[in-house]
Amino acid sequence: MFQIVKKEQLNSAVTRMEVEAPFIAKKAKAGQFIIFRIDSHGERVPLTIADTDAQRGTVTIIFQAVGRSTKMLAQMNEGDFLADFVGPLGKATELEGYKRACVIGGGVGNAIAYPSAKALYNMGCEVDVIAGFRSKDIVILEDDFKKVCNHLYITTDDGTYGEKGFVTNKLQELIDAGNQYDLVIAIGPIPMMKFVSKVTEPYGIKTLVSLNPIMIDGTGMCGGCRVSVGGEIKFACVDGPDFDGHLVDYDELMKRNTFYKEQERHDAEHCRLLNQTV
Repeated sequence: MFQIVKKEQLNSAVTRMEVEAPFIAKKAKAGQFIIFRIDSHGERVPLTIADTDAQRGTVTIIFQAVGRSTKMLAQMNEGDFLADFVGPLGKATELEGYKRACVIGGGVGNAIAYPSAKALYNMGCEVDVIAGFRSKDIVILEDDFKKVCNHLYITTDDGTYGEKGFVTNKLQELIDAGNQYDLVIAIGPIPMMKFVSKVTEPYGIKTLVSLNPIMIDGTGMCGGCRVSVGGEIKFACVDGPDFDGHLVDYDELMKRNTFYKEQERHDAEHCRLLNQTV
């Protein structure tokens, strides 16, 4: 059993939790993930590791309550226990040797972008962060990012905070201003990662994206998380989740991620949490 030792609400839908998992905390690196289960009857849900504290033996996860399991997780409190908390899974992001990087997060994807920015910054890399959100009310991790980057740019679609526009607009502006990045990391909605990759491709800037296909076991056995990268089939759980952004078939990924949309909608309409219809 894995105890929740700290819980914090980052916005109306996004929660940050610290979970006691000392063995994972000692081994986990930026880019890796865990799979949790609420109880023995629960589904297996992957979440990227947002941070670790090896001394305290804790792993931080940040998640948006969108499906049954994440909504149930969001209802749990400090002192409660999770049945399963397995990891670290996946390959760590390869961050060695870069001098100037731009880390880009979209929405809750900023929770996944944060550990990469932190790791790069601690390695002595000059790090710019572009954090994009729809509006001011869902901005997260601003203070956290300020501690692990040289420049932080916040954009909002509606202009209610930071700079109005998309992360791709800001990235293009920074490149046009002469910033010579040797690495761009983009994590967020699939369309965002696709268009960030289109911005960087003409300049030959290495671009990594973290993919979020349907996943079940997290060990490469089920094949549910297969993605097409450079014309080859890869499995996000063991070959990734990071891949070359210029080689990913984003359209196929978006199509595969909607396979169970109708079932998910039906489940959400009939699910009950704490005796309340969701």
